[in-house]
Amino acid sequence: MEEMEVPTEHLQEHINEHAKESKERWSLYVALSTAFMAVFAAVGGLVAGHHANEALIEEIRSSNQWAYYQSKSIKSEIVQSSDSIISKLSGHPVPAEDIKKAERYEKEKEGIRQEAEAAEKRSEQHLNIHNTLARGVTLFQIAIAMAAIAILTKRRFIWTISILFAAGGLLFLVIGTFF
Repeated sequence: MEEMEVPTEHLQEHINEHAKESKERWSLYVALSTAFMAVFAAVGGLVAGHHANEALIEEIRSSNQWAYYQSKSIKSEIVQSSDSIISKLSGHPVPAEDIKKAERYEKEKEGIRQEAEAAEKRSEQHLNIHNTLARGVTLFQIAIAMAAIAILTKRRFIWTISILFAAGGLLFLVIGTFF
C-alpha cells in the first residue's frame, strides 16, 4: 500500500528549503557587502596614502623655501653690516651697488616667503584630506569586522550595524575625495 502524503510535510519541506535558500542569500549578501567594503577601504587607503605623501612633499618644499629665505636674509644682513662697518671706518658713503643688492635681497625674500607659506598651506590641505580618508578606512575596517561577527553569529542586526559603519566610511570617502 502506498503511504499517504501528509500535506504539512510538503509545506514543511518547502519552508525548510526556503529557509536554507534565505540563509544562503543572506550569507551571500553579507559576503558581497563585505567585498564592496574591502574595495572601498582599499581605494580609500590608497588615496589617503597619496595625500599623506603629497603632504610630506609639500612640507619639504616649504622647508626648502624657508632655508632659501634664511640664506637671502643672511646675505642681506652681511651686505648691510659690512657696508655699515666700512662706511663708519672709512667715512665714505655706502656704494649704490650694495644698496641695490640689499633691496634685491629683500624683494626676493618676499617671493620666497609667499612660496613657503603656500607650500605649508598645500601640505595642510593634503594632510586634512588624508585624515578624512583615514577615518573612512577605519569605519570600513570596523564594518568588515562587524560583518564577520554577523556571519559567525548569524545575527542580521549586527550586519545592519555593519552596513551603517560602511555608509559612514563611504561618506568620509566622498567628502575626502570631492570636497
